[in-house]
Formats: sequence, structure tokens, C-alpha cells
Amino acid sequence: MTTVPTFDELFLNCRSSAVHLEMRDGYMKSDPAFVDWSAGHRIDPAERWTDWLELVSRATHRGVEVRRARIVSEPVSDYIRFEYEVTDGLNVAAGEQVRWLPRRQATDIALPGNDFWLFDESLVLVNHFDGDGDSLEHEVTGDPEVAKLCASAFEAVWERGTPHEDYEPTV
Repeated sequence: MTTVPTFDELFLNCRSSAVHLEMRDGYMKSDPAFVDWSAGHRIDPAERWTDWLELVSRATHRGVEVRRARIVSEPVSDYIRFEYEVTDGLNVAAGEQVRWLPRRQATDIALPGNDFWLFDESLVLVNHFDGDGDSLEHEVTGDPEVAKLCASAFEAVWERGTPHEDYEPTV
């Protein structure tokens, strides 16, 4: 019996690339950081997400290219505004490249049914969420056809996406 690697193990064992495609307009709305942000409190990513910053920084420092693409509805949801506002201090600060693609520009892209991480173009971590955006479970697959679909979808979104530093969310 093989054991399923944890997310941290996937990141730590990654050698060349880790790409993440997000396609929902809201995630974990009960997240304390989102709740605080919604209440008007300033969010310092370096204080809130030290483990994430360390994990991604370690990967990028050893040469792993980490990219994240987000397909978003416009006008953006409150949760996407929150993500946008913490992206510099969280994702970009850790070494990620981030792009945004308005959903209207993704109509002709073949997309998988779930958000995912693709490691080294061969191992896919599928994220399953409930209707409110809370994480249910992760599924890991090395199926070459799934990896090929995810890689193709990600690259199509990445090519059309706007780099974070140039993107202005429509509110």
C-alpha cells in the first residue's frame, strides 16, 4: 500500500515547478483572517501565514518556479478583494508569480472541474470544496492524462492572465 503525500511533502519534494489554478470566487469564509479583514482590521500576512511563507520561500530558493493563476468573476467578490489585498505580502513575498484572469475571458478554455496544484508537471493535488468554499479533502493523482489536462488548462489561463502588479480588480 502506498501512502498519499501531504501537501507539505509535495512542496518539499518538488524539483522544478508548482502551479496552482484557483477558480472559485470564495474560499473558507470562516477563516479568521478573512473575518478580521471583513471587520475592517489590517491583515499582516507575515504574521498570519508564517508557515506558508516559509514553505514557498524554501521551494523558490532552491529553484522551484511557483505560479498561481486565479480565474475571477467581475465585479469581484469580497473574498477575492481580500485575496487581492494580501497577495503582495503573502504570495509575491514568498516568491510566487500570480496572475488574474476575468472569468469572461476563460469561456473557451477547457478547464478541469476542480482547483488543483500541479507539481513538476506530473503529480496533481486536486482540491475538493463544499458549496461554501470550505475544504473537504485533497486527492493526489499521477494519472498522465489528468496531469496533461491540468497543465494545459493552467498554461492557457496563465497566458491570458494579467500579472498581479498590473491587475486592478473591478469592484
